[in-house]
Amino acid sequence: MRFLKGHGTENDFVILPDPDGELDVSASLVAKVCDRRAGIGADGVLHVVRTKQCHEVAEQASAAEWFMDYRNANGSMAEMCGNGVRVFARYLIDAGLADPQEFSVATRGGLRRIRVEPGGDITVDMGKPVIHGESVTTVGVHEYTGLHVDMGNPHLACPIGDPVVQLDLTHQPGFDTGVFPGGVNIELFNPVGMARVVMRVFERGSGETRSCGTGAVAVAVAAANLSGDTTGTWTIEVPGGTLTVILDEDTSYLSGPAVIVASGDLMLAE
Repeated sequence: MRFLKGHGTENDFVILPDPDGELDVSASLVAKVCDRRAGIGADGVLHVVRTKQCHEVAEQASAAEWFMDYRNANGSMAEMCGNGVRVFARYLIDAGLADPQEFSVATRGGLRRIRVEPGGDITVDMGKPVIHGESVTTVGVHEYTGLHVDMGNPHLACPIGDPVVQLDLTHQPGFDTGVFPGGVNIELFNPVGMARVVMRVFERGSGETRSCGTGAVAVAVAAANLSGDTTGTWTIEVPGGTLTVILDEDTSYLSGPAVIVASGDLMLAE
């Protein structure tokens, strides 16, 4: 089984090219692939399939040739992944499977329009964020109030008083299920300047990761809300690097690097 390895601000993924949907990408296979000791190691798997081969996104086939079938590290399916879709796009471009400037990708969260910037970063139209109000999560002995933001996948973005870089995330945050019964991705952030925040994230199905693209947009939305604005350009610092989020009245955009670092043959058995 052929694979590639890539990352976007150190949020890393194993890419499994499978144009005709012939692979059995089971939850157990994904978990083995993502294991950092016994497998390749990754935050998730990007299964590359032609959209027309997948009934669940068949309505997107006329607009996007390729479907990003994204799986979390524990094998569960996810609706969207902002860093993942940029790495997915980088693979398609490098493999000569997509326009090197602009194209669309099908996801469970809907179509995502891709644009390659002159410097090589990739920008994704992430769609209009949907705000579902506030809720509370627990991290250790602390409770934090956050804003529920739906980016095609669910988030709870929490501003905190303590420096986020010093926070102990050894124990999984308490996932709120009131708004999203399947649980949420938890972002904890500190504003550190004009339209600039530092964030860490605990992803549903993967644990703490070095970055989260949809989470970065959710944090920008929450930070903009705190500042009394709903638009503008935000710089989001994550442990793995820096992302840029643009919010306007109609949609949101996520920009950042996407790199392919390795390829090879996968010999893991079910």
